[in-house]
Amino acid sequence: MDIQEGIPLHKQISDRLRNQVNDGTLKENEKLPSENELSDIFNVSRVTVRRALQTLENEQLIYRCQGLGSFVSDNRTHPSFAELKDFEEELSGAGLQVSTKEISFQQEKATPEICSYLGVKENAVVVRVERVRLGNGQPIAYDITWLPVFYGQLIDGYDLQKTTLFKILENEFEIPVSKGCYRLEAAAADTTIATHLDIEKHTPVLLINRLSYTIGDKPVYFQKRYYRNDKMVFEIRTERRNSKGDHQENASGTEFSAQFTT
Repeated sequence: MDIQEGIPLHKQISDRLRNQVNDGTLKENEKLPSENELSDIFNVSRVTVRRALQTLENEQLIYRCQGLGSFVSDNRTHPSFAELKDFEEELSGAGLQVSTKEISFQQEKATPEICSYLGVKENAVVVRVERVRLGNGQPIAYDITWLPVFYGQLIDGYDLQKTTLFKILENEFEIPVSKGCYRLEAAAADTTIATHLDIEKHTPVLLINRLSYTIGDKPVYFQKRYYRNDKMVFEIRTERRNSKGDHQENASGTEFSAQFTT
């Protein structure tokens, strides 16, 4: 590599790789050479290469998968679902401008399914909230949320286009949303979903069912969120147990992350 005086080596490497991405020499999702190969190509240490790759990852020009290597990004980022977050936190971590369009806020009689999730009596009245979630002005997800009346009444009157359920409950009423349980399903967009997500009817979508709890494992809300599958994919990193059923030494555990595309 031709050394440019006064410019750190890792920056020179990141600049060269960035130029190759921008001029199309490196294509979307193309794997980059390994750290060892890049060290040989640029005649620098692996530490310098790692700093260069970290710079590109911070700029969201590449993404890295442990054990697989580094790849040219298609504008995807990696907000982690291993930590319970609301939608605003997920997308803001992905570098997107987040906004919400509230569709409805009303009370209704709970179905048996909703009663079982929320732990309320059969035919109990619950609060139902419908919203379209947007990133950079584009619809990313459409969600329906059911809350027991107690929690629903607390959020009534707040502008859900400017704040989130988490923020209202935690900041205004000191009710922590402490944990959640996710279930993922494949689904097809019906007329309502297709309209809100600006896609064709019957388009495959990703449905995430989420039940969120406060202290004492008390359900706060149950939610069905439909994601456009052209805007998000999922990545799961996990560990293998040894032959005795124990976790491998220094294993990092399971990480479940979403990748959003713009």
